[in-house]
Amino acid sequence: MTRGNRVEELETRVKELQASVSGLTDELIETKERVKALEEEVQPEDLLDRKLTRKTEAEDTSEATKGQESEDADSTDKESTQTDDIIVA
Repeated sequence: MTRGNRVEELETRVKELQASVSGLTDELIETKERVKALEEEVQPEDLLDRKLTRKTEAEDTSEATKGQESEDADSTDKESTQTDDIIVA
C-alpha cells in the first residue's frame, strides 16, 4: 500500500465520520425539540399525579408481597409441626 492510498483512505474515513456526526447531531436536535414540545403539553400537576400513583402502586405491591411471604411462612410452620408428630420406630 502506498502512502498516497493510505492518505486517501483516511480522508474518506474522516468524511464518513463527519457525516455520521452531523446526522447524529441533527437527530439529537430533533429529539430535544420533540421532548421540549411534549414537556410543554404536560402540566406539572400531571407529573405529580403520576408520581403519586406509581408510589401508591409500588407500596400496594410491596404489601401484597409481604402478605404472601407471611402466608408462606405460616404454611411452612404448619408443615413442620405436622412432620414433628411422626414417630419412627
